[in-house]
Amino acid sequence: MKIVLKSLTLLFSLLLLSCGGKEEKKKEGFSVERQKTETENQTEAAPAANTIPASQRVTLDDKGVGPIKSVTLDAEIDQALAAKGKAVYDQLCLACHRPDKKFIGPAPTGILERRSPEWVMNMILHPEMMTKDDPLAKELMAEFNNAPMANQGLTEEQARAVLEYFRTLK
Repeated sequence: MKIVLKSLTLLFSLLLLSCGGKEEKKKEGFSVERQKTETENQTEAAPAANTIPASQRVTLDDKGVGPIKSVTLDAEIDQALAAKGKAVYDQLCLACHRPDKKFIGPAPTGILERRSPEWVMNMILHPEMMTKDDPLAKELMAEFNNAPMANQGLTEEQARAVLEYFRTLK
């Protein structure tokens, strides 16, 4: 027992001596010098191809991926259809989309000034297909923290009503 006690005392003393006694003087300031790698030099030389966020980019000629190939919009907004679309939007879309600001998903205000009606309808009806196969939808998902748009199971008529409601948002 005495040997164990002496050994522990010696070990403890050695630990104390090894930790103390050496003082380090702090130097003023801190600097790190490193050379840029070849990849960093290339990145700085050429700006990114798409400096405009996907949510603000205008792509009116893209119809997206899905069954909607053509949508005809009348010159006048169909107020009755827009009211139905607002009801659907308030019930199913408002959890993630605020009309006039970014939330979990992009704001629909002015969407038809940036996207074709076909693209919007395909995104509403088949968000999984769009985020899998449409480059712009992929970029949007990345911009919004990879939060996928839920498929709400809307009919084509309901999606068209929501699209009409979007026309009223300016």
